[in-house]
Amino acid sequence: MSARGPSVPTVRDWGRLEYLSALGEMRSLRAARARGEIPDTLLLVEHDPVITVGVAGAEGDTLPGDLPVHEVERGGKSTYHGPGQLVGYPVVDLTPRGRDVRRFVREVEQLVVDGLAEVAIASGRVEGKRGVWVGGARKIASVGVAVEGWVTSHGFALNVSTDLSVFQRFRPCGFDGGIMTSVERELGRSVPLAELKAPIVRSWERQFGRVSRPALSVPAPGTG
Repeated sequence: MSARGPSVPTVRDWGRLEYLSALGEMRSLRAARARGEIPDTLLLVEHDPVITVGVAGAEGDTLPGDLPVHEVERGGKSTYHGPGQLVGYPVVDLTPRGRDVRRFVREVEQLVVDGLAEVAIASGRVEGKRGVWVGGARKIASVGVAVEGWVTSHGFALNVSTDLSVFQRFRPCGFDGGIMTSVERELGRSVPLAELKAPIVRSWERQFGRVSRPALSVPAPGTG
């Protein structure tokens, strides 16, 4: 049993949701987790096009002027979210997990690695470079988390059918945008976002414990 409330992890699938709406609800759920009102929860969402900038800043990079830009509390630099990208926000109490932030980041990366393995993409971590990489050189998922009161927020952004050309208009996470890849590019075929959701949920279950399946039906904020 978690030191703060229910211990059975769950999943909420919000579908497609504007970034600021998701950000506000994620912060509310983080606070609810800290109060012990909800279990550890993985939020799955697809965003409208947006650039987010983490606490490391954009290092003077010129960001695309035609996209909204939001500075947020997660680790890392600037990245892009948009259609065809599966974003996962694990809201997790780290107290019963040893309050080890570095281990948690590795677990989030492994969650994505294991999910990709189910669709026959071999990926992994690269020493000194956060995120999930294919062949050690192509970045398929970005990872950036925030921790407040030992409860996490933000998480991973997995490129499934994302328009990769957007990344070449700035330096995502401080890298040349040409390093970015996607599930579609690696598999050489069209891949709906839904095809990755079940593998990611199963991976979440393996990493963080048994998932309460009915929570997948929880509607997105503001949808009733």
